Amino acid sequence: MSLQKTFSDKINRIVSLVPSQTELLFDLGLEEEVVGITKFCIHPDHWFRNKARIGGTKDVKFDRVKSLSPTLIIANKEENVKEQVEALAALAPVHTTDISTLEDACNMIQEIGKLTNTLSKAKEIITHIQTGFIKLSAQLQQQSTKTCLYLIWKDPYMSVGSDTFIHDMMLRCKLENVIANQTRYPSITIEQIQVLAPEIILLSSEPYPFKEKHIAELQTHVPGATILLADGEMFSWYGSRLQHSPAYFCGLWNTINSSSTTLKS
Repeated sequence: MSLQKTFSDKINRIVSLVPSQTELLFDLGLEEEVVGITKFCIHPDHWFRNKARIGGTKDVKFDRVKSLSPTLIIANKEENVKEQVEALAALAPVHTTDISTLEDACNMIQEIGKLTNTLSKAKEIITHIQTGFIKLSAQLQQQSTKTCLYLIWKDPYMSVGSDTFIHDMMLRCKLENVIANQTRYPSITIEQIQVLAPEIILLSSEPYPFKEKHIAELQTHVPGATILLADGEMFSWYGSRLQHSPAYFCGLWNTINSSSTTLKS
């Protein structure tokens, strides 16, 4: 985490450059305080439709942010462009988060709670998240770990390395990342996928919008793999949406097990 300026006691005009943290701000009850969001901040829907949009996560419009007279800007090391964030620091204090694990996410939620005077609600959210993942671990205790390739892009195919938040979610979901020896978001060929021979291939809904037709395309190359569409928000949104991830992961495992049975029969 980094702070470019000292924060004032009164945070009443917030601009969020991070979709998952925008949703967190909503769940913290900051309906009036949030004045600007990105075009990718789709939750909650009424914010997406009514809040001022300041561009994309990597294409922030400086003048739009300036016009909103923010008292706090919330950014993220991975999702936003360093040079743009540094420029925005001339307008208002910037809080930049850096999230790679569930623990990082919980720490971030607590810090945002402190900054926005919503610490009590933030702690409730953290407790809900932590309780959910403890239950998930217990529910999956008897489940054998399966090797998995998680794809986030097509043409070229791209996956996730061991230093990503998605990788941490995969581990907690008892899915062994077959390219854990790589970092960030490496490209991968069909031939490499065939050599890795993952038991499970997950096609994320974001940033590339994989659809059913993409399962059929890939299945011809790896007929022995169970290929499923995955809700990318449940694997990559590190804000309050994590309250829903454990239940989703349990449901995903039910689908994996039923699909594997069908594939073998």
